[in-house]
Amino acid sequence: MEKSKFERELKRLECSVNYEKGGDKNSANVGGVVRSLGSGRFLDWRALDADGTAGGLLICWDKRLMEVVDWEEGQYSLSCRFKNVEDGTVWVFTGVYGPFIREAREGLWEELGAVRGIWDEPWCLGGDFNSTLYQGERNRQGRITPNMRRFAHIIDDLGLVDLPLQGGAFTWSGGLNNQSWARLDRFLVSPSWLDKFSGVNQRRLPRPVSDHFPILLEGGGLRRGPSPFRSGAAKTKELKQKLKVWNREVFGNLEDNKRAALQQVDHWDGVECERSLSLEETELKKEAKESYKKWVMLEESHWRQLSREVWLKEGDKNTGFFHRMANAHRNNNTLDRVKIDGVWLEENQEVREGIANAFQQRLSEEVGWKADIEGIQLDRISHQEAESLEVPFSEDEIHSALMDMSGDKAPGPDGFTMAFWQSSWDFVKEEILEMFKEFHEQGSFLKSLNNTFLVLIPKKGGADDLGDRLMAEKKEKGLICKLDIEKAYDSINWNFLLKTLHKMGFGPSGWGGCGVAFPQPSSQFWLMGSQLASSRVLKGYVKGIHCCSIKGDRRHNLKISHLFFADDTIVFCEANKEHLTYLSWILLWFEAASGLRINLDKSEIIPVGVVEEIEEMAVELGCRVGSLPSQYLGLPLGAPYKASSVWDGVEEKVRRRLARWKRQYISKGGRITLIRSVLASMPIYHMSLFRMPKSVAKRLDKVQRDFLWGGGSEEKKAHLIKWEAICEDKSKGGLGLRKLVFLNKALLGKWVWRFAIDRDDLWKQVIVAKYGQEGLGWRAKKAYGTIGVGVWKEIWKESDWCWDNMGFIVGKGNKINFWTDVWCEDTRLAQSFPHLYAMASHRNATVEEMWDQNFGQGGGI
Repeated sequence: MEKSKFERELKRLECSVNYEKGGDKNSANVGGVVRSLGSGRFLDWRALDADGTAGGLLICWDKRLMEVVDWEEGQYSLSCRFKNVEDGTVWVFTGVYGPFIREAREGLWEELGAVRGIWDEPWCLGGDFNSTLYQGERNRQGRITPNMRRFAHIIDDLGLVDLPLQGGAFTWSGGLNNQSWARLDRFLVSPSWLDKFSGVNQRRLPRPVSDHFPILLEGGGLRRGPSPFRSGAAKTKELKQKLKVWNREVFGNLEDNKRAALQQVDHWDGVECERSLSLEETELKKEAKESYKKWVMLEESHWRQLSREVWLKEGDKNTGFFHRMANAHRNNNTLDRVKIDGVWLEENQEVREGIANAFQQRLSEEVGWKADIEGIQLDRISHQEAESLEVPFSEDEIHSALMDMSGDKAPGPDGFTMAFWQSSWDFVKEEILEMFKEFHEQGSFLKSLNNTFLVLIPKKGGADDLGDRLMAEKKEKGLICKLDIEKAYDSINWNFLLKTLHKMGFGPSGWGGCGVAFPQPSSQFWLMGSQLASSRVLKGYVKGIHCCSIKGDRRHNLKISHLFFADDTIVFCEANKEHLTYLSWILLWFEAASGLRINLDKSEIIPVGVVEEIEEMAVELGCRVGSLPSQYLGLPLGAPYKASSVWDGVEEKVRRRLARWKRQYISKGGRITLIRSVLASMPIYHMSLFRMPKSVAKRLDKVQRDFLWGGGSEEKKAHLIKWEAICEDKSKGGLGLRKLVFLNKALLGKWVWRFAIDRDDLWKQVIVAKYGQEGLGWRAKKAYGTIGVGVWKEIWKESDWCWDNMGFIVGKGNKINFWTDVWCEDTRLAQSFPHLYAMASHRNATVEEMWDQNFGQGGGI
């Protein structure tokens, strides 16, 4: 991609500025800098003088493109109100140089609030805010600070959108040997500004001199080719061409059709103002209104699908919200360059060929030595279970799977979404059933059915590289090895997988077809099956070695060598070079046998306790050194469970999803739906294991209230109904939202119930080994004193109210206490008959022991 003239001029401007201490950054010298840009009489500018070496702002513009209508100077900001020459659009730009001192920073926030109060046109802000917004915006990620929360509140109160940054995660570096990196510079825009300038993103440019990177705000993304048709195989090719013609000539542009229909309604309203309409004219006006309603609904449906906001239903007049979310997804996923094997690719043809070659290499099987798994013993399924997996596909099974899919997901190369197949089931089902029958009998299908789009989706903010897209006692030493399996579903060796399934007892139809027919729903199953072989080898490796030992009483002792969950793997071992050497051999065998590659660049070893020579051990395994706390399966491993910092990531995600700029485009019913959607996904995972601190619950409740009613830290707005009333059940006059404290309590209590019903699950074995069990095996013993894991202590606190609300259905009765368990109606017999219980000689007797099978009645007390 050729460098734009604006980028070249921006770099010349940066090189011409004196960044040394003591430099004079006032308007008298800025004129020379402006003239050095070489745009002559067409360039105009406004500047804000610096205070010594701090501050100083310069805003330049081309008078042929825009003219300044008004401007305002503040202590930390400079604002210009522009008018575009071409179309007369009026908008505001504010340059910012944020103070470093916290108290002075409040002055900046007041200035920005004043600018918003003076002008309400589309608004863009940019500059050095000297503040970070999220945890990931510093290389040394700490907790969310009050300054970060304040910055987030200001952005919410002003209704601004934080655009994704491309080209790098940080914009400034400093400190000793440039060890500190942060994102201090950014552009913020109002939603109305995005409507005027679509396809906008901000990109970090290289820096020749400064400790700050220049940021370029540009509109429009690169087009890597024509957009595909979006409306399944060989028989639909002709239909596809006709639908493209129909879409262009008949269906037309949604916005144009809606505008034309509204003009017809307005026409008949004008006629009706002058005279009465005839019956025929009244019918034409009615048709015009129905046509307008139809195009509005179609437009909303169109933007809803593009927005990927499946939580909100159509028909609630939320087209504006869908439109903006679709643009946000497009901006987040814009790819103007990509790094492959350490090399940046920017030209269109380079990017195409680089990505195609990378995926071809990744999806190709390497020819060479393959490890054998014949000597490994695996658990086998029964013959009946194997046969049940080979039965033909039934119509109900296929129809149910189809209807369970989301109809609005992005279509494949044929252009048809799942909604098309769902609505056309009666028409197409015969051919679909025949296709599944042919596949079951022959084990193959048309090659074209396996065509798909390879879509690069960023897995984290600022993704540019193609690959982005348990505590011990203080005296114990050990290592936690977190292993990252690279592109697990793409690189698995099918011969290895088929051998593994064969050794597990699967028949030829079961392992020969299902994985190809349903790759997405069953991909984790196939991956887990392939890891069974490595699991057996790992168990042999740790036999006789002190890995992760759960110490309890003399009867309970549990050793854990590794944890597998899909492609997330943890191995526990001693802090010993020899053990790491053995582990590296096993990983080498696993790669050779399965084709799954261990990405050592993303893998790490975490020391537990004081481990000497940890760097040498990392070299032995070929990975990096990590530390606790660390993330595993989305939860902080080894974090202090009571610290509010554990919840920083949850709070950040909730604030992003409930950003207050969204509320102005969603109806009140839509806001309630979004709040429910956020609460049903983001905090649930943490709340099911950790007790939420009251301070965190209070902040998250406030985010929800402000999103529903409006207002915030700068704008006070009355909330018409108490939050407690809103969180009441609908049958009691509330809106059915959940109070976080009560939801947290219920989720923690669920583990008490699970402990009772789960039998041999690993987590229960750990709790039993650590604390023991009581109550005929239904309950864990209480952890006294400082011994024990704090997470389980908090869960155990919910035991009393859980057991007060749980009862038993009597089977054999040998594990139900006759007196103290709830099995007869809704109360304990000890409570219903206290005098009998006081006289009982066998108070720990079970129902089986007390029941007389011959007479169907109680035996003795």
